[in-house]
Amino acid sequence: MAGIERVREIRRLRTRRKKTAKLIARAKAGTMEKAEVARKLRRLTPGADIIIAREGLA
Repeated sequence: MAGIERVREIRRLRTRRKKTAKLIARAKAGTMEKAEVARKLRRLTPGADIIIAREGLA
């Protein structure tokens, strides 16, 4: 039964990565304000500060 929770965890991680990639792509394309992307990333993932600094969204 321990594998089931791991599968859920992996699914959450993959979904989070896809959403993060979409948000960053929208920020780079200019269709969304960088401040709004940063706000949404902070709500989405615990490692948001690292991603925001790396992508230059701050």
